[in-house]
Amino acid sequence: MPTYRATEAATLLGVSDDTVRRWIDSGRLAAARDAAGHHAVDGRALARLAQELGAEPAPGGHQRSTRNRLRGIVTRVVRDTVMAQVEIQAGPFRVVSLISREAADDLGLEPGVVAVASVKATNVAVEHVERP
Repeated sequence: MPTYRATEAATLLGVSDDTVRRWIDSGRLAAARDAAGHHAVDGRALARLAQELGAEPAPGGHQRSTRNRLRGIVTRVVRDTVMAQVEIQAGPFRVVSLISREAADDLGLEPGVVAVASVKATNVAVEHVERP
C-alpha cells in the first residue's frame, strides 16, 4: 500500500498541511515516521478519512442528491444573449460550466463570488497518476 507525506495527504484531502498534522497528532489520521523523520500516512487510512470527510453534511445542513460538490470562487463569467460560461476555481480544480444567461444573472455570478459546482454525470473518466 502506498504511503503519502503530510503535504501530499493535505493536497488530496483539500485541507492545509497543519490540519493534517493536527489530525495525525490527535489520532484521527494514522501515520508513522519514515526514515527521514517525516510523517508517512498509509494510503488506506487516507482513503478512509477522505470517505468520512465526504460523508459529513455540508455547512448549513442542506441535503442534496449530488455528492460531488466543489466549493470555490468564480474567476470568470462570459455571457452572450442566451448562455453564460462560468469558471470556478475550487482548490486545485478549475471547473467550467455552461448555464443559461438568465441563471447566471439570477445567481449574481461574477468574478469574486463564492459558488458551488455540483457535478452529476453518467460517465466519469478515471486515470491512475504515477507518482515521481
